[in-house]
Amino acid sequence: MSVSVEIQGDVALITMDDGKANAVNFDLMVELNEALDKAEAEAKAIVLAGREGRFSGGFDLKALAGFGPDDAKRLLDRGSELLLRLYGGPLPVVAACTGHAIAMGVFLLLASDTRVGASGEFKLGANETATGMKLPVFGIELPRDRLDPRHLTRAMVQAFIYDPKGAVEAGYLDMLVEPDKVVEQALAIAAQLATLPGSSYAYHKAMIRKPTLDAIKASIG
Repeated sequence: MSVSVEIQGDVALITMDDGKANAVNFDLMVELNEALDKAEAEAKAIVLAGREGRFSGGFDLKALAGFGPDDAKRLLDRGSELLLRLYGGPLPVVAACTGHAIAMGVFLLLASDTRVGASGEFKLGANETATGMKLPVFGIELPRDRLDPRHLTRAMVQAFIYDPKGAVEAGYLDMLVEPDKVVEQALAIAAQLATLPGSSYAYHKAMIRKPTLDAIKASIG
């Protein structure tokens, strides 16, 4: 298993750890959705964490290289659905960015409500332009909604890779703490958010983000 879930009071701690880069593939997304099922049934807030030094290196490029067009599209659709679930779901989602976050890794950050990052020599950014790929709709709409507008061209068009301090300035992260405090801080924030009335939180989250959510939904299939 690459994903574990632990219920701590009102908070579900979901941890991605495949022992490597936490590459996002079909198996990882199945496990993440199963963890989210448990979280939504048993908790009032979620922390999504990576392994030490790595949050996620993005989609599994080795798997993608062997896919035909249909499987590649299906992978993007499943990724879109996962991001929609995080960004539009009823529970507060706090990301514990434990290290590097590249490509799909930063889109998981952008889909989280609050993002706690590790200070240090880490890289965060969307490298699709540099690798000759075209961003899917979620790769346009989430940054448009969450990043500082002054950074959109640099981050998305020019594929700039940020250090953690720059990632806060750009809008990938909300705050930095020492690496060994990232999960602890994220859990504390999630516990606080869990005290808010759930129905009001879910309503405002869905309504404020409706244009972005609708655009991503329309791109699936």
